[in-house]
Amino acid sequence: MDHYVTAKKLADLKEELEHYRSVRRLEVGERLKRAKELGDLSENSEYMEARDEQQFVESHIGELEDIIKGAQIITMTRGTKTVEIGTTFVAGKNGKQYTYTVVGADEAKPEAGLVSNESPIGRAFLGKKLGDVIAFKTPAGEQKYTIAEIK
Repeated sequence: MDHYVTAKKLADLKEELEHYRSVRRLEVGERLKRAKELGDLSENSEYMEARDEQQFVESHIGELEDIIKGAQIITMTRGTKTVEIGTTFVAGKNGKQYTYTVVGADEAKPEAGLVSNESPIGRAFLGKKLGDVIAFKTPAGEQKYTIAEIK
């Protein structure tokens, strides 16, 4: 599966993966070792918590590896005629202007104007041109925007 990320986000993910592999695994291993020393594992809540944490750490490592393996680097595009992943654009709605940048789902922060290419708004704008009117459905109802500028 493709994961669209910026080069900075990919570097952050690689750093996080290394931390989980080299630090978090060791921490959990130590917790498991100490918990085993307490005796009966069937009623040892510390051991059970450490096992749960170990499962989380291993699952997160697998998740990060999958994201990194499927990473498609987004280049922040300028001067394009259509909205693409990596494009920043201005859209108007009800007399107000909003600036958005289309990014991959792993970097989306709608409150900061970073919209996922998989979100309703991101999907609606992909491939559209300056002046296009875009209508799409959201949980809040149908939304209509007009593309005012593609940066």
